[in-house]
Amino acid sequence: MSPNNMARIKRFTPLQRIFHVLLMAAFLAQGATGLARMYIETPWGKKLSWVFGGYESALTIHKYVGIFMVCGFLLHVLYLVAAIDWRRFPSSLFGPDSLLPHGRDIKHFFLHFGWFLGINKAPQFDRWGYWEKFDYWAVFWGMVIMGSTGLLLAYPLAASRLMPGWGLNVAFWIHRIEAILAMAHVFLIHFFIAHLRRHNFPMDRAMFEGSADLDDTRHERPSWIARLDKAGTLDSVLVPEAKVYRRVLFYLLGYTAVALGFFLLIGGLVNSPYITW
Repeated sequence: MSPNNMARIKRFTPLQRIFHVLLMAAFLAQGATGLARMYIETPWGKKLSWVFGGYESALTIHKYVGIFMVCGFLLHVLYLVAAIDWRRFPSSLFGPDSLLPHGRDIKHFFLHFGWFLGINKAPQFDRWGYWEKFDYWAVFWGMVIMGSTGLLLAYPLAASRLMPGWGLNVAFWIHRIEAILAMAHVFLIHFFIAHLRRHNFPMDRAMFEGSADLDDTRHERPSWIARLDKAGTLDSVLVPEAKVYRRVLFYLLGYTAVALGFFLLIGGLVNSPYITW
């Protein structure tokens, strides 16, 4: 393969992409089954629950997919432990390839905001932007809250041995509020940044294909490219464009998720006045 054909830079491994696809599918299933029950008083909610076999079947699916997500989360934690460079620990946790938040992320946030307003130059991003770190750690925060409250609600008799009955009511509202916030963030902010902003339109294939356009990356993440150039490792992470049939598959997968997310978001907003909160 000639260098001219190596038009993309590798960003994600196959295992990381599998984690993302499984999380995406599970999140959509949880959103749909949860809203089907929450909106069962409306015709929209009844039709949505019918897709899953009815009100009780939607709950059963919700429980099992939730357990699947908790197990996937624990596996991901084990993956992170295995991925740490223990020879350089703890400094390896704060390097430019780490997703741990750093003081420079705060600086980049304010510089980026100033760039939006036209009062300063755009920050020189490295491998990860502050918004990507936020998205990543928001999943951790959400999994702890949603997973713990979900398990309490899934097994109320066992939970009632550990807490008073009103504690389950609190867990229910925490679970519901966190779910609404998570769906609003993913369907509005995450989908827009990943697929609908002008820079990425019609879709950022990085998380599906595992790589990003090299020229775009030079523009958006100049510090990363400069660091790889200086280390002499840039050529080792260049990869060719995916085959056409694979790109079509990525677009179908990505926009199916976007369409389902917008369907749930719009349906939930339109029907929100007609449910008992």
